[in-house]
This record gives sequence, C-alpha cells and structure tokens, in this order.
Amino acid sequence: MDFSLTKEQQMIKEMVREFAEKEIKPIAIELDAKSMFAEDVFKKMGKLGLLGIPFPEEYGGSGGDTISYAIAVEEIGKACGGTGLSYAAAVSLGASPLFYFGTEEQKQKYLVPITTGETLAAFGLTEPNAGSDAGGTRTAAKLDGDEYVINGEKIWITNASYSRTITVTAVSGKDEKGKNIISAFIVPTDTKGLTINSNYEKMGVRASNTCEIILDNVRVPKENLLGDPQKGFKQFLFTLDGGRISIAALAVGIAQAAFDKALAFSKERVQFGKPISSFQAIQFKLADMAMEIELARNMVYKAAWLKDMKKPFAKEAAYAKLFASETAFRASNQAIQIHGGSGYMREYEVERHLRDAKLLEIGEGTSEIQRIVIARQLGC
Repeated sequence: MDFSLTKEQQMIKEMVREFAEKEIKPIAIELDAKSMFAEDVFKKMGKLGLLGIPFPEEYGGSGGDTISYAIAVEEIGKACGGTGLSYAAAVSLGASPLFYFGTEEQKQKYLVPITTGETLAAFGLTEPNAGSDAGGTRTAAKLDGDEYVINGEKIWITNASYSRTITVTAVSGKDEKGKNIISAFIVPTDTKGLTINSNYEKMGVRASNTCEIILDNVRVPKENLLGDPQKGFKQFLFTLDGGRISIAALAVGIAQAAFDKALAFSKERVQFGKPISSFQAIQFKLADMAMEIELARNMVYKAAWLKDMKKPFAKEAAYAKLFASETAFRASNQAIQIHGGSGYMREYEVERHLRDAKLLEIGEGTSEIQRIVIARQLGC
C-alpha cells in the first residue's frame, strides 16, 4: 500500500499551487467582496490544461487521473473557495457527463471546447421544488418531430453565464410503472427561449458564478439527448458521486487554508508575554484541525483511487464529501476563534473560509443526504 504521490501527481500539485499562489490568492479578497468571477483566471487555467486534467488527450484533456484532478481542486480552493467551486463544477458536473454519456460526435462538439478552456460548462439539475429530492424534477421535455421542446426552471446553477452549453435534466415521459423518466439534454446557451440570470446575493463562494435558468419552449435537436433516455436519473447520480469527490477536495483546500492562517497567527500573536501557540488550549485546537484535515484528504484520495480503478466508490465519495465538508466548517470556525477579534475581520480572510465552507455542507447533496447514501450502502 503506497501512500506517496506519483511523479506526475506531484508535478501537478506543484504547478497548480504555484499558479494559484500567483494568479488567484492575491485577488481572492477582492473577488469575494465584489462577488466577481475571475474570467481571465479561467482562460489561463485552460491554457495550462487544468480544465482537462481527468479526460483523455483525444478529447483535449491531459490524460490525468481523478487523484490529480482532486489535488488541483484542493490547491485552487485553498486560494479561493469560489474559484475552486467554479473549477470543480466545470470539470465534474459540466464536462464529466459529456465524457461518460455523450456520443463521439457530442464529445467532439461539446466536450473538447471545455477541456481546452474555450468555454466552461454547467449542469442544470436543481429546481425550486427539486433539490435533495431530484426525482421531483418538474422541467419537462416533449418530443416534437425531430426536436425536444423543454419548459421549466433551474436554480443555483454554477457557471451558466460563462458556458456555451448547459446539460439540463427534464422529465421526458413515464415508465411502465407510471414513474417519471428523467433524461438529460445538451442545451446551447444561445438557444431561443433560454434565459440566464445571475442576480443572487450569496453568503459565500461569491467568486463563483451562480445562475437561474428559465426554459420557455426551448427547442433542441433530438441528437442533443445525452446518454440513454431511460437512464437519465442513474446518469446524474453517477455524475453526483464523482462531483462529491471534487467538493470534498475543495473542502480540504479551504480547511487547509484556514489551518495555515491559524497556525501562522498563533505563532505571531503574543498574549501574557508569549505566543498563543504555546498555550495548550490553542495547541489542542490546532492538533484537532491538522488531524481532521489529513483524515479528510486521505478519504478524498481513496474515493478518487476507487473511481480510477473502476471500483464502486459511491459510499466512499459520500464519506469524503460528508467528513471533508464538515471538517472545513469546523476548521474555519476554530481558525476564527484562534484569531480572536481579528478573525472577524475580512482582511484576515478566515471569516471568508467559514462562509465558503458552509455551502459545501449543502451543495451536491446535503450532509443529511450523504448520511442517507451511506446508510443505504450499508444495507440499512
């Protein structure tokens, strides 16, 4: 059992860390304060090949593995949680369904521009009445000749303002038991009847683009159906399993950033004549933070390894997402506590980590849903 990174994985880690330190970290406070999407940063990511890490070279990717991709998410998230979220969503939610379920023609037409950084990608699943209960999807797609006509609304969709296409889930019919059949469709964002709004005022991950999607008699060709029309529900469950690995990696990055700042501050802050890092109360906080972050990272790597080995990974992805997201929130909260009054101030950044971390306990399956997933995997 070898826990060391390969030479390629280590190179990716160093490259992404250097990029994030230089290009993202210096502007992270501004991106958060102004709720600003760093479009130029993503163009640079595309040129570096970061948007195509886990995809084959034949589709414009780098031919890397899921572990390498998770490492990249962690390093970007460590610099800025919002930028990390948009990066993770572009790859795991936007591009992955096209790679796993798309036809060869769809991959060449829609996936390659994403992996090469020409555009981002978005995945439209959540609706006002379908969040944790994704089976409650109300957006509907009806076949009319050679086209599907789609009507409905999607909310809280990442990257839609900067994407050429959105993969949208919609009810396309009924099965033999009378249950809704949910299918996935590739919808170009310049399609008539499609409206994208980005008016949300968010608590955290403010550097990430979050949109409302309205589909009003949107027509797409029949060939824009993604994957098996009968298995759309299973397809997006698989997509979410992979996405949970990336959200867990993002959580590890945010937690690590909070820990690093807390450790440095504890060595500089002097009270009662000595650095607060010398007090056991602070040492115990730092020890717990370091331990939980390492455990979370190892769980992320295991889930990613299982996925790469084509072994079942749903349970481990849920483990990773649940533990890492809650670790990120705890670590950020303790970082604020260690900073004292300074931690409440924006300039010290740890309050931003807490705001960013909170979403990770909600998005891509709440902590409660993760526990349900795990319990089902245990046979409960």
